[in-house]
Amino acid sequence: MKHIKLMALAFSIIFATACKENNKESENMEMETEMEETMNKDNEMSKELSFNLSPKSDSSVSGQVMFRQNGDEVTMTANMSGLTAGTHAIHIHEKADCSATDGTSAGGHWNPTAEPHGKWGDEAGYHKGDIGNFEVGDDGTGMVQFTTDQWCIGCGDDTKDIMGKAIIVHEGTDDFTSQPSGAAGSRVSCGGIIE
Repeated sequence: MKHIKLMALAFSIIFATACKENNKESENMEMETEMEETMNKDNEMSKELSFNLSPKSDSSVSGQVMFRQNGDEVTMTANMSGLTAGTHAIHIHEKADCSATDGTSAGGHWNPTAEPHGKWGDEAGYHKGDIGNFEVGDDGTGMVQFTTDQWCIGCGDDTKDIMGKAIIVHEGTDDFTSQPSGAAGSRVSCGGIIE
């Protein structure tokens, strides 16, 4: 009887050790996969995030936005459709909340450094969310591509981190002078920057 108990105990220890080793191998494989996804060809950290824009203010404006961070630079690419031909404004707003039918739940422009509203790069000041204007053709489509080292994706720096914010597309043109938001008109599309 003792012999059977000892064998059962030995078998249990071997089985538990084998399971533990399998778990370690599985964790290591997950870590390698994660690292492959977050390293670019130059061995710099790389992150990518994409989301859809939803119509607001009874518009039909939709689209997709992608943010890609390579090293210290973030590139935003936004493709939109359903807009009227002409010039429209696009900004980053304070909150990733697009629940209001008019997009106002996203709050005002993202302005973590308490600057006046203005054109990106203006020495007099500008919001970190002041992306600017873009053109829309007769087919109702528009595209924006913007790169900066003043944003980051999930870095935790309150003055740079775009996570938890929203992209807002406006009906009108940003005049770069009216405070606090450039008099760009209704919010016709919204998308939250969340994981």
